[in-house]
Amino acid sequence: MRQIILLILLFFVGQWLVKALRRQDARTSTRTGEGARGPGASAANGGTNGAGQSPGNRAARHQLPEPMIRCVECGVHAPKSDSVSVDGQIFCGHEHAQRFATRVAQTKGREGR
Repeated sequence: MRQIILLILLFFVGQWLVKALRRQDARTSTRTGEGARGPGASAANGGTNGAGQSPGNRAARHQLPEPMIRCVECGVHAPKSDSVSVDGQIFCGHEHAQRFATRVAQTKGREGR
């Protein structure tokens, strides 16, 4: 019986510690997000939202991840910023775009004979 009570007590203490750490983390991130204006700045004076963060900082933290594309040549998914688009086809790099263009040119050359 003592072991069960001890386990329940440890569970609640653990939950309390996790919540305390999350609160501390939230306070720290709010302080660093306030910038030079300080905690007393209002929305009319400085353009901060209710959480004490400027709208630009909030947008930067909650930015969506970069979309991934699938290479036509190899099938690998790569970030869109690294991709190469040729003739409406999307590739993971220049080498695969050239390889695909060469293969298409060879196929068209065979059809023309």
